[in-house]
Amino acid sequence: MDLEFNKNDDKMRLLISQMEQRLNKIYDGGGKKRIEKLHEQGKMSARERIDFLLDKNTPRFEMGAFAGYEMYPEHGGCPGGGVVIFIGYVSGKQCIVVANDATVKAGAWFPITGKKNLRAQEIAMENRLPIIYLVDSAGVYLPMQDEIFPDKEHFGRIFRNNAIMSGMGILQVSAVMGSCVAGGAYLPIMSDEAMIVDKTGSIFLAGSYLVKAAIGENIDNETLGGATTHCEISGVTDYKCKDDADCLTRIRNIMSKVGDYDKAGFNRETPALPKKDQKEMYGILNDKQYEIRDIIERIVDNGEHDEYKELYGQSIVCTYARIDGWAVGIVANQRKVVKSKKGEMQFGGVIYSDSADKAARFIMNCNQKKIPLVFLQDATGFMVGSRSEHGGIIKDGAKLVNAMANSVVPKFTIILGNSYGAANYAMCGKAYDPRLIVGWPTAQIAVMGGAQAAKVLVQIEVASLKAKGEEITPEKEAELYNKTKDRYDTQTTPYYAASRLWLDAIIDPTDTRKVISMGIEAANHAPITKQYNVGVLQT
Repeated sequence: MDLEFNKNDDKMRLLISQMEQRLNKIYDGGGKKRIEKLHEQGKMSARERIDFLLDKNTPRFEMGAFAGYEMYPEHGGCPGGGVVIFIGYVSGKQCIVVANDATVKAGAWFPITGKKNLRAQEIAMENRLPIIYLVDSAGVYLPMQDEIFPDKEHFGRIFRNNAIMSGMGILQVSAVMGSCVAGGAYLPIMSDEAMIVDKTGSIFLAGSYLVKAAIGENIDNETLGGATTHCEISGVTDYKCKDDADCLTRIRNIMSKVGDYDKAGFNRETPALPKKDQKEMYGILNDKQYEIRDIIERIVDNGEHDEYKELYGQSIVCTYARIDGWAVGIVANQRKVVKSKKGEMQFGGVIYSDSADKAARFIMNCNQKKIPLVFLQDATGFMVGSRSEHGGIIKDGAKLVNAMANSVVPKFTIILGNSYGAANYAMCGKAYDPRLIVGWPTAQIAVMGGAQAAKVLVQIEVASLKAKGEEITPEKEAELYNKTKDRYDTQTTPYYAASRLWLDAIIDPTDTRKVISMGIEAANHAPITKQYNVGVLQT
């Protein structure tokens, strides 16, 4: 391998190391002392509960670990959004597990907590996955109640979704393993089955202090809403458990008896690993030029794929392959400069009219054949300029967006590098309902790159000052440029995106196969019932 490969490899390994260091800090939640306090109370931490519940030695995918990253500093932060969410297997059944982290503000709900919980429910509904809630929360974080309580996509939407999922026949199981207060008390009781841990679990619409203030009644929390009350008097909960382990074992026993589901019927054969070393992707990926097929060969089974219209629209590679046995259609941005048969040189990472046209047709074919779609994003945008505009780049881009947005097969998006502007949209960005969307540590998401944005904004600012009769010195212009670029660069990082759940996760490139395979397995739980119809296409 050459020097450039080694430089790229070192850079990726450093980025992965930085990601893992940040994750390890997030895994501590509100801190080791608070975890120790839970242990003193006879409770497990959220992550310990999930680890006990999930089947050993099986794949698992954590969704939203970076939610809330570097957000809410004035409130002391909110690691992981105060909730831990995994897709994994319980007694052999693929499930999504949601566990409140009581070490983070007693598991209280910040705005990002609500967004993360709603994303978990969205995944469950799209894929008809059973969902297990491990409840240990003090309810809405009161200092920010106006940002989490009243709106459509706020706290109350959780219970609306409980009802909708119940009507859809999606299994919901809840365990009250700590506090479960006020409106939050509806979540476990709107589940199909609910259990409560003796002495540590409690459910009530109002705690003892509020009861005293409201009606003057003196009562302790255990008598008001503990396990004995709800399992022997009110009948609110179904099972009384002696401790966390007993509770989680009961959930495993429940899941072991759940029947199988109707399947979507996506094609799968015996899985095979790529023939080439997946870690070589570290050295191949760079921010200049590389051959996207070198990446594809290290993701797909046996490195084999069947390319569609290989010599046409070369700035996007469309190809059929298998990932962990699952048949997939891959739509990937080509990052090296290519030359069309007409003699036109096309920049890497840019979508041209012919490639948009090809990708639209390929997406329609995958829908026709019921093949899940995988988008590998590394694009700076669509081609601009008079030649492209006169050639109809907008209508060709619209055709691609239309074909992709109306897809009924599941879509999965992996952001390798750049994800700028309309290319983010056309290549199935977050707004276009990918079942899962993840980024490598090299991902960059924004309307445009920092340098381009800074140049545009500085030009506007300079023109505005000149219109007022003012002159701007080269030094002032450089200062304005650097300030704007720094702000944009901060906002384009994968951590900025993942903290706001524009990405479900940041992953090591070698985990790409696992994420896609688990995603397709989840999607296979939900038969396709909608007819594929792209509507009116601009031709």
